[in-house]
Amino acid sequence: MNIDEREHVIEVTDLRRVYGGGFEAVRGISFSVDRGEVFALLGTNGAGKTSTVELLEGLAPPSGGRVRVLGHDPCAERAAVRPRTGVMLQEGGFPSELTVIETARMWAGCVSGARPPLEVLERVGLAGKAGVRVKQLSGGERRRLDLALALLGDPEVLFLDEPTTGLDAEGRRDTWELVRALRDAGTTVLLTTHYLEEAEDLADRLAILHEGRIAATGTPAEVTAAQPSRISFELPEGYFLGDLPPLAELGVSGHEVHGRVIRLRTRQLQRAATRLLVWAEQAGVELHRLDVRSASLEEAFLGIARDASAASDGTATKKKATKEYAA
Repeated sequence: MNIDEREHVIEVTDLRRVYGGGFEAVRGISFSVDRGEVFALLGTNGAGKTSTVELLEGLAPPSGGRVRVLGHDPCAERAAVRPRTGVMLQEGGFPSELTVIETARMWAGCVSGARPPLEVLERVGLAGKAGVRVKQLSGGERRRLDLALALLGDPEVLFLDEPTTGLDAEGRRDTWELVRALRDAGTTVLLTTHYLEEAEDLADRLAILHEGRIAATGTPAEVTAAQPSRISFELPEGYFLGDLPPLAELGVSGHEVHGRVIRLRTRQLQRAATRLLVWAEQAGVELHRLDVRSASLEEAFLGIARDASAASDGTATKKKATKEYAA
Protein backbone atom coordinates (compact mmCIF):
# COMPACT_ATOMS: atom_id res chain seq x y z
CA MET A 1 0.00 0.00 0.00
CA ASN A 2 1.41 3.38 -0.99
CA ILE A 3 1.23 6.04 1.69
CA ASP A 4 0.58 9.58 0.52
CA GLU A 5 3.14 12.11 1.69
CA ARG A 6 0.45 13.94 3.65
CA GLU A 7 -0.83 10.91 5.50
CA HIS A 8 0.32 9.62 8.88
CA VAL A 9 2.98 6.92 8.69
CA ILE A 10 2.28 5.89 12.30
CA GLU A 11 -1.20 6.10 13.82
CA VAL A 12 -1.96 5.18 17.42
CA THR A 13 -5.53 5.35 18.72
CA ASP A 14 -6.53 4.62 22.33
CA LEU A 15 -3.68 2.12 22.61
CA ARG A 16 -3.58 -0.14 25.64
CA ARG A 17 -1.25 -2.86 26.87
CA VAL A 18 -2.04 -5.04 29.86
CA TYR A 19 0.40 -7.63 31.21
CA GLY A 20 -0.36 -10.79 33.18
CA GLY A 21 -1.76 -10.02 36.58
CA GLY A 22 -3.69 -7.03 35.24
CA PHE A 23 -0.88 -4.47 35.20
CA GLU A 24 -1.82 -1.80 32.65
CA ALA A 25 1.43 -0.40 31.23
CA VAL A 26 -0.17 1.64 28.44
CA ARG A 27 -3.51 3.25 29.30
CA GLY A 28 -5.25 4.52 26.20
CA ILE A 29 -2.78 6.77 24.38
CA SER A 30 -3.24 8.36 20.95
CA PHE A 31 -0.74 10.10 18.67
CA SER A 32 0.40 10.14 15.05
CA VAL A 33 3.72 10.57 13.24
CA ASP A 34 4.06 12.02 9.74
CA ARG A 35 6.42 10.94 7.00
CA GLY A 36 9.89 12.42 7.38
CA GLU A 37 9.27 13.42 11.00
CA VAL A 38 11.31 12.69 14.13
CA PHE A 39 8.95 11.90 17.00
CA ALA A 40 10.29 11.35 20.52
CA LEU A 41 8.62 9.34 23.29
CA LEU A 42 9.79 10.53 26.70
CA GLY A 43 8.94 9.39 30.18
CA THR A 44 10.28 8.26 33.52
CA ASN A 45 11.16 4.60 34.08
CA GLY A 46 7.99 2.55 33.92
CA ALA A 47 6.07 5.24 32.03
CA GLY A 48 5.23 2.84 29.20
CA LYS A 49 7.71 3.90 26.49
CA THR A 50 9.17 0.46 25.73
CA SER A 51 5.76 -1.20 25.97
CA THR A 52 4.43 1.27 23.39
CA VAL A 53 7.37 0.87 21.02
CA GLU A 54 7.11 -2.93 21.14
CA LEU A 55 3.49 -2.66 19.98
CA LEU A 56 4.53 -0.35 17.14
CA GLU A 57 7.23 -2.83 16.13
CA GLY A 58 4.65 -5.62 16.00
CA LEU A 59 6.23 -7.69 18.76
CA ALA A 60 2.86 -8.16 20.44
CA PRO A 61 -0.79 -7.33 19.76
CA PRO A 62 -2.32 -4.48 21.76
CA SER A 63 -4.70 -5.26 24.59
CA GLY A 64 -6.97 -2.56 23.27
CA GLY A 65 -7.08 0.28 20.77
CA ARG A 66 -5.52 0.43 17.33
CA VAL A 67 -2.05 0.88 15.87
CA ARG A 68 -1.08 1.27 12.21
CA VAL A 69 2.39 1.56 10.70
CA LEU A 70 2.58 2.34 6.97
CA GLY A 71 -1.14 1.64 6.84
CA HIS A 72 -0.91 -1.87 8.29
CA ASP A 73 -1.35 -3.60 11.63
CA PRO A 74 2.34 -4.25 12.51
CA CYS A 75 1.52 -7.46 14.37
CA ALA A 76 -1.22 -9.07 12.29
CA GLU A 77 0.32 -7.89 8.99
CA ARG A 78 3.94 -8.22 10.01
CA ALA A 79 5.09 -9.42 6.57
CA ALA A 80 3.87 -6.17 5.00
CA VAL A 81 5.51 -3.93 7.61
CA ARG A 82 8.77 -5.53 8.74
CA PRO A 83 10.73 -5.21 5.44
CA ARG A 84 10.05 -1.47 5.44
CA THR A 85 11.13 -0.76 9.00
CA GLY A 86 14.38 -0.71 10.93
CA VAL A 87 14.65 -1.40 14.65
CA MET A 88 17.44 -0.46 17.04
CA LEU A 89 16.86 -2.15 20.39
CA GLN A 90 18.41 -1.10 23.69
CA GLU A 91 20.62 -4.22 23.50
CA GLY A 92 21.41 -6.06 20.26
CA GLY A 93 22.74 -9.32 21.71
CA PHE A 94 24.96 -10.24 18.75
CA PRO A 95 27.35 -13.25 18.73
CA SER A 96 30.48 -12.02 20.49
CA GLU A 97 32.94 -14.11 18.46
CA LEU A 98 31.90 -12.71 15.08
CA THR A 99 33.68 -9.68 13.68
CA VAL A 100 31.79 -6.47 12.96
CA ILE A 101 31.70 -7.11 9.21
CA GLU A 102 30.67 -10.76 9.72
CA THR A 103 27.83 -9.61 11.94
CA ALA A 104 26.71 -7.05 9.37
CA ARG A 105 26.84 -9.61 6.55
CA MET A 106 24.90 -12.14 8.62
CA TRP A 107 22.23 -9.54 9.35
CA ALA A 108 22.14 -8.40 5.72
CA GLY A 109 21.19 -11.96 4.75
CA CYS A 110 18.01 -11.56 6.79
CA VAL A 111 17.04 -8.17 5.33
CA SER A 112 15.19 -7.49 2.09
CA GLY A 113 17.16 -5.25 -0.30
CA ALA A 114 20.06 -4.79 2.12
CA ARG A 115 22.60 -2.08 1.43
CA PRO A 116 26.30 -3.11 1.21
CA PRO A 117 27.37 -3.85 4.83
CA LEU A 118 30.65 -1.92 4.59
CA GLU A 119 28.81 1.13 3.27
CA VAL A 120 26.50 1.12 6.27
CA LEU A 121 29.39 0.61 8.70
CA GLU A 122 31.09 3.60 7.11
CA ARG A 123 27.96 5.63 7.66
CA VAL A 124 28.03 5.05 11.42
CA GLY A 125 31.80 5.41 11.77
CA LEU A 126 32.59 1.71 12.23
CA ALA A 127 34.38 0.88 8.96
CA GLY A 128 37.71 1.00 10.77
CA LYS A 129 36.47 -1.67 13.19
CA ALA A 130 35.21 -4.07 10.49
CA GLY A 131 37.67 -6.82 11.40
CA VAL A 132 37.29 -6.47 15.18
CA ARG A 133 35.30 -9.07 17.13
CA VAL A 134 32.07 -7.82 18.66
CA LYS A 135 33.25 -8.74 22.16
CA GLN A 136 36.17 -6.32 21.78
CA LEU A 137 33.98 -3.33 21.00
CA SER A 138 33.32 -0.64 23.57
CA GLY A 139 29.75 0.00 24.71
CA GLY A 140 29.51 3.01 22.43
CA GLU A 141 30.82 1.05 19.45
CA ARG A 142 28.22 -1.65 20.05
CA ARG A 143 25.53 1.01 19.94
CA ARG A 144 26.92 2.15 16.59
CA LEU A 145 26.72 -1.44 15.36
CA ASP A 146 23.13 -1.68 16.57
CA LEU A 147 22.34 1.44 14.54
CA ALA A 148 24.17 0.14 11.46
CA LEU A 149 22.12 -3.06 11.42
CA ALA A 150 18.89 -1.09 11.81
CA LEU A 151 19.85 0.88 8.69
CA LEU A 152 20.83 -2.07 6.49
CA GLY A 153 17.42 -2.35 4.85
CA ASP A 154 17.21 1.41 4.07
CA PRO A 155 14.00 1.61 6.15
CA GLU A 156 11.08 3.96 5.61
CA VAL A 157 10.37 3.91 9.35
CA LEU A 158 13.14 3.68 11.93
CA PHE A 159 12.57 2.82 15.61
CA LEU A 160 15.41 3.94 17.87
CA ASP A 161 15.26 2.80 21.51
CA GLU A 162 17.77 4.86 23.53
CA PRO A 163 20.08 5.21 20.50
CA THR A 164 22.93 7.14 22.15
CA THR A 165 23.22 5.34 25.48
CA GLY A 166 26.90 4.62 26.10
CA LEU A 167 28.17 7.05 23.43
CA ASP A 168 30.59 9.83 24.24
CA ALA A 169 29.71 13.44 23.36
CA GLU A 170 31.24 13.21 19.89
CA GLY A 171 29.49 9.92 19.13
CA ARG A 172 26.19 11.35 20.31
CA ARG A 173 26.55 14.39 18.04
CA ASP A 174 27.50 12.18 15.09
CA THR A 175 24.38 10.08 15.67
CA TRP A 176 22.25 13.22 15.82
CA GLU A 177 23.64 14.36 12.47
CA LEU A 178 22.86 10.95 10.97
CA VAL A 179 19.29 11.03 12.27
CA ARG A 180 18.81 14.50 10.79
CA ALA A 181 20.14 13.30 7.44
CA LEU A 182 17.75 10.32 7.51
CA ARG A 183 14.82 12.59 8.31
CA ASP A 184 15.76 15.00 5.52
CA ALA A 185 15.82 12.04 3.11
CA GLY A 186 12.24 11.16 4.09
CA THR A 187 12.76 8.51 6.78
CA THR A 188 10.27 8.62 9.64
CA VAL A 189 12.01 8.22 13.01
CA LEU A 190 10.44 7.33 16.34
CA LEU A 191 12.88 7.40 19.24
CA THR A 192 12.88 6.96 22.97
CA THR A 193 15.57 8.66 24.99
CA HIS A 194 16.49 9.63 28.53
CA TYR A 195 18.59 12.52 27.19
CA LEU A 196 16.19 15.45 27.15
CA GLU A 197 18.71 17.59 25.28
CA GLU A 198 18.64 14.95 22.56
CA ALA A 199 14.85 15.13 22.25
CA GLU A 200 14.91 18.93 22.31
CA ASP A 201 17.54 19.04 19.57
CA LEU A 202 16.22 16.28 17.29
CA ALA A 203 12.47 15.91 17.68
CA ASP A 204 9.99 17.71 15.47
CA ARG A 205 7.32 16.67 17.96
CA LEU A 206 7.27 14.65 21.16
CA ALA A 207 5.02 13.07 23.76
CA ILE A 208 5.77 12.78 27.46
CA LEU A 209 4.37 9.61 29.04
CA HIS A 210 3.59 9.27 32.71
CA GLU A 211 2.17 6.08 34.23
CA GLY A 212 1.00 4.82 30.85
CA ARG A 213 -0.73 8.02 29.74
CA ILE A 214 0.35 11.00 27.63
CA ALA A 215 0.86 13.94 29.97
CA ALA A 216 1.94 16.41 27.26
CA THR A 217 2.48 16.44 23.53
CA GLY A 218 3.52 18.94 20.86
CA THR A 219 6.69 20.47 19.51
CA PRO A 220 9.53 20.89 22.04
CA ALA A 221 8.83 24.65 21.98
CA GLU A 222 5.11 24.12 22.66
CA VAL A 223 5.78 21.77 25.56
CA THR A 224 8.37 24.07 27.18
CA ALA A 225 6.18 27.15 26.63
CA ALA A 226 3.67 25.66 29.04
CA GLN A 227 6.24 26.06 31.84
CA PRO A 228 7.26 29.42 33.37
CA SER A 229 10.59 31.09 32.62
CA ARG A 230 12.97 31.96 35.45
CA ILE A 231 14.90 35.00 36.63
CA SER A 232 17.32 34.70 39.53
CA PHE A 233 19.68 37.24 41.06
CA GLU A 234 21.30 38.28 44.31
CA LEU A 235 20.03 41.46 45.94
CA PRO A 236 22.64 43.98 47.13
CA GLU A 237 23.16 44.51 50.83
CA GLY A 238 20.44 46.67 52.34
CA TYR A 239 17.78 45.65 49.82
CA PHE A 240 14.97 43.18 50.31
CA LEU A 241 12.21 41.56 48.25
CA GLY A 242 9.79 44.34 49.25
CA ASP A 243 12.07 46.94 47.67
CA LEU A 244 11.44 45.50 44.20
CA PRO A 245 8.54 46.74 42.07
CA PRO A 246 5.31 44.87 42.87
CA LEU A 247 5.71 41.35 41.55
CA ALA A 248 2.33 41.53 39.83
CA GLU A 249 3.62 44.53 37.85
CA LEU A 250 6.61 42.45 36.77
CA GLY A 251 4.31 39.70 35.53
CA VAL A 252 5.69 37.27 38.11
CA SER A 253 3.57 34.21 38.92
CA GLY A 254 5.70 32.86 41.77
CA HIS A 255 8.92 33.46 43.67
CA GLU A 256 11.40 31.92 46.08
CA VAL A 257 13.81 33.59 48.50
CA HIS A 258 17.03 31.87 49.57
CA GLY A 259 18.96 34.30 51.74
CA ARG A 260 19.80 37.18 49.41
CA VAL A 261 19.05 35.16 46.27
CA ILE A 262 15.68 35.84 44.65
CA ARG A 263 14.15 33.47 42.10
CA LEU A 264 11.17 34.64 40.09
CA ARG A 265 8.88 32.58 37.86
CA THR A 266 7.10 34.29 34.98
CA ARG A 267 5.30 33.57 31.73
CA GLN A 268 6.14 37.09 30.53
CA LEU A 269 9.92 36.89 30.49
CA GLN A 270 10.68 39.99 28.41
CA ARG A 271 8.32 42.17 30.43
CA ALA A 272 9.63 40.95 33.79
CA ALA A 273 13.32 41.19 32.83
CA THR A 274 12.93 44.66 31.30
CA ARG A 275 11.10 46.16 34.26
CA LEU A 276 13.48 44.55 36.73
CA LEU A 277 16.54 45.95 34.94
CA VAL A 278 14.93 49.41 34.62
CA TRP A 279 14.30 49.36 38.37
CA ALA A 280 17.91 48.37 39.08
CA GLU A 281 19.21 51.15 36.80
CA GLN A 282 17.02 53.78 38.44
CA ALA A 283 17.94 52.56 41.92
CA GLY A 284 21.63 52.55 41.00
CA VAL A 285 22.14 48.96 42.10
CA GLU A 286 23.79 45.96 40.46
CA LEU A 287 22.02 42.60 40.47
CA HIS A 288 24.77 40.07 41.05
CA ARG A 289 24.57 36.50 39.68
CA LEU A 290 21.79 37.57 37.32
CA ASP A 291 20.42 34.61 35.35
CA VAL A 292 17.52 34.99 32.91
CA ARG A 293 16.34 31.93 31.01
CA SER A 294 13.35 30.37 29.32
CA ALA A 295 12.10 27.02 30.55
CA SER A 296 14.04 24.05 29.20
CA LEU A 297 12.55 20.74 28.14
CA GLU A 298 14.14 19.23 31.26
CA GLU A 299 12.23 21.66 33.48
CA ALA A 300 9.03 21.00 31.54
CA PHE A 301 9.57 17.25 31.85
CA LEU A 302 10.18 17.40 35.59
CA GLY A 303 7.27 19.78 36.10
CA ILE A 304 4.88 17.57 34.15
CA ALA A 305 6.02 14.45 36.00
CA ARG A 306 5.68 16.27 39.34
CA ASP A 307 2.21 17.63 38.53
CA ALA A 308 1.01 14.28 37.20
CA SER A 309 2.27 12.51 40.32
CA ALA A 310 0.58 15.07 42.56
CA ALA A 311 -2.68 14.63 40.64
CA SER A 312 -2.40 10.84 40.94
CA ASP A 313 -1.69 11.10 44.66
CA GLY A 314 -4.63 13.46 45.09
CA THR A 315 -6.97 11.10 43.26
CA ALA A 316 -5.76 8.14 45.29
CA THR A 317 -6.21 10.07 48.55
CA LYS A 318 -9.71 11.14 47.52
CA LYS A 319 -10.69 7.56 46.64
CA LYS A 320 -9.30 6.31 49.94
CA ALA A 321 -11.19 8.97 51.89
CA THR A 322 -14.43 8.21 50.03
CA LYS A 323 -14.00 4.51 50.71
CA GLU A 324 -13.33 5.12 54.42
CA TYR A 325 -16.28 7.49 54.63
CA ALA A 326 -18.56 4.94 52.93
CA ALA A 327 -17.34 2.27 55.31
